Amino acid sequence: MLTQIKTAISRSHATLLQDAAGAVSLVVILMVALHVPGTF
Repeated sequence: MLTQIKTAISRSHATLLQDAAGAVSLVVILMVALHVPGTF
């Protein structure tokens, strides 16, 4: 099972970085959206 996970990660290395960047951006957008109402 570990070899399958390692193989999947090595095959999709470029898209994993893009997916991680997308997930971080979604978290940032969520945090900003939750804090905006408190500023007014």
